[in-house]
Amino acid sequence: MRLSLSALFLIGLSCAGTGQAREIIREVRISNPTRMARKAYPVVVDLHRHADGLHVRSAKVVCDGREIPSQADDLNGDFRADELAFTADIPAQGEAVYHITLSDTDAPRSYPRETRAYLKLHDEKGKHPEVKSITYPGNADLLDMYNSIYGHGAVFESRLAAFRIYMDNRQSIDLYGKASYRLEMDSTGFYTTPEQLAQGYGCDILWAGQSVGAGSFRGYQNDKPCYIDTVAWRRQTILADGPVRTVVEVADGGWIYHGQTLHMTQRYTLYAGHRDVEVDIRIDGASPDATFCTGIQKLERHSTGFMQEDGLCGSWGNNVPEKSTPEHDEWVGLGLYTDKACRKEMKEDEFNYLTLLGTDADKHIRYYITVCARREKDGFKNSKAWFDYLRLWKTELDSPCTVSIR
Repeated sequence: MRLSLSALFLIGLSCAGTGQAREIIREVRISNPTRMARKAYPVVVDLHRHADGLHVRSAKVVCDGREIPSQADDLNGDFRADELAFTADIPAQGEAVYHITLSDTDAPRSYPRETRAYLKLHDEKGKHPEVKSITYPGNADLLDMYNSIYGHGAVFESRLAAFRIYMDNRQSIDLYGKASYRLEMDSTGFYTTPEQLAQGYGCDILWAGQSVGAGSFRGYQNDKPCYIDTVAWRRQTILADGPVRTVVEVADGGWIYHGQTLHMTQRYTLYAGHRDVEVDIRIDGASPDATFCTGIQKLERHSTGFMQEDGLCGSWGNNVPEKSTPEHDEWVGLGLYTDKACRKEMKEDEFNYLTLLGTDADKHIRYYITVCARREKDGFKNSKAWFDYLRLWKTELDSPCTVSIR
């Protein structure tokens, strides 16, 4: 899986003295052991471990004398940056060196936006004000909750793909396909007009129906997926909104599942230059033998797919994403890869290619989702091309770069 810097030893240079600005300088060397060039490889620096106690208020990442976009994220709401994220390009069987300067002085930096995430309210005046987090009591009416959010839940995108997570008991992941590789959610949301379609904008491309959609997380009961029904409260939060990555958190407090009370947080991370989403779910209170599931759906028509015992699933076909416009037909590719430590079993049912899951030693479940739309001008046009890509994608996930500090 992708490697953070959390396990690496760092050396640094700092300026001491009361009231003085402090800086810490790091050299990060990233080596690619494979014969494949790695583009937009995600690198995450754990600032709790690698900033020597510095309250990081700004950061700069440089490679070959050129500044690289980065972002420092406060992921736990304590007003201190927890992680520094950037993406790296590393040649096949080669390496790249990045120099990082961490500072406790505010020095705002502006980079081209490559990712976007938002959570907006659905209001009668059509203003749809943006919020960072929203929480509902567990007894809230599901349909009212679903309709109170513009787009029905948190929305996030890279230039390659866009997603939304429904704010209800399904917490389904829905897809938006693009013809051109650009950010579009602030222009269309998932509600592309006929005029925008004619101008080359993308649109909603998936009808999930009774399936798990594209990697939606589920419970598992009576040999089939089940929704997250009985909770004390539900919350969605935008933890990071670009420019380099988005992080969306979905939390369920007091989830009653098979007689146990669980507390769950799901984090969905999307990086610049990526069409795949990293999913990290923490579940407190689950017994060691508790079973959950995820998967990818079989498409409505011309559906073809596969499952491999090593955790990779692929699906391809077409469907009508909006039943009120049956003439609107979309071809879609879906992929899923699950971490071995949480993978229990893979099985197929009428609607899905499923993977049964359990928490690992640190109470987490981890997997990856990737998607495509045939409407992409430079994208995948048939199942063979998509499935070949999925196997290459798995190889890359299984062959992380080595990150070291000198």
